[in-house]
Amino acid sequence: MSTHQLAALARTAEPRLMLRRFLALDAAVTGANALAYLALSGPLGRWFGAGSGLLLALGAFLAVYAGCVGLLAARPRPPALAVRAVVEANLAWAAVSFVALLLWLTPTAAGAVWTVLQAVVVTGFALLQYAALRRGQGSSE
Repeated sequence: MSTHQLAALARTAEPRLMLRRFLALDAAVTGANALAYLALSGPLGRWFGAGSGLLLALGAFLAVYAGCVGLLAARPRPPALAVRAVVEANLAWAAVSFVALLLWLTPTAAGAVWTVLQAVVVTGFALLQYAALRRGQGSSE
């Protein structure tokens, strides 16, 4: 992704702010999913073809993860190692989502579409965060 495209998406050309915005967006979307899974585990479980217990556990995990990513985004200079851990965790989440869909889950059509969609979005966050991190490391800060 070009520097211009990244800057347009983040609405800033400043690498640190760009990275913080991508982390904050990840935290917000993840937090919204967490709240939905926690508050609506029964109805969503039926719609997705997943157990409400699974969604409750995922919701609790995602709430903690979103909080951690949000704290990282709030830092004026997010540490590169921590950002890399978020990128790798996002990529792992996406990979496990696809593997679970193929080997473990038996979702409804809506559940299968949701699993693929959220995995693609999480991969997108990882790629944006990684690109912004590299941009920041390549600049003279």
